[in-house]
Amino acid sequence: MPSYARKHQLQQSLVYHAFSRSSGRKVIFQEPEDFDYFKRLLGEYNSRFQAKIYHWVIMPNHYHLVFEFDCPELISKFMAGLHRAYSHYYCKKYDTVGFLWQGRFKLQPIQRDLYLKNCGRYVERNPVRAGIVRDACEYAYSSARFYCLGQEDGITEVSPDFEDFGKEAICRAEAYKNFLRVFDNRGEINFSNLDIPCGDRDFMRRLVKIGTHYFPRRQGRKAAIFVL
Repeated sequence: MPSYARKHQLQQSLVYHAFSRSSGRKVIFQEPEDFDYFKRLLGEYNSRFQAKIYHWVIMPNHYHLVFEFDCPELISKFMAGLHRAYSHYYCKKYDTVGFLWQGRFKLQPIQRDLYLKNCGRYVERNPVRAGIVRDACEYAYSSARFYCLGQEDGITEVSPDFEDFGKEAICRAEAYKNFLRVFDNRGEINFSNLDIPCGDRDFMRRLVKIGTHYFPRRQGRKAAIFVL
């Protein structure tokens, strides 16, 4: 029996850029222990669903993930469980009620070999764009320190293209730091609108829209309308 990844014919190509923000854009990661708790949740859910999280960042009122799933249709369960667990923690700690998250999470398909590297940079540069730090690796709540400083975080899986930055670990880390410092504003537009997949025409033809998210097109699945 062929694996799910082989069936949808996007093996080695499909990763996702996920984003979720708090309701009303309020600060929901207020103290270091809030960030740390969410990091622990990411590690737990990462292990439970056997996901591969290549890049991530937790900001005061939102977060980004760049990950790969053998079965992309499990992403909704992953995200729902993550949101419920943190909502329970937050409401109990801060004695509050109501919706913590702003609607449904965003999920953008990314063609791995063309866009993963730049999407990871977009995600890890969030604290720089927000003026919180000067260098991405100064921020404690992202995968930048994993790549730039070699700090294990219990979350990050080594990105498939990280070896492109050099043969030796020290050289790779330094090259990656420079990569995060030098960026193209035009390239970041690709990842600021998560409603639009990032990939070439062949990649996009292999996707089908189910509800508000895109998934690999499979034989026997009724194709939804997808406008190129």
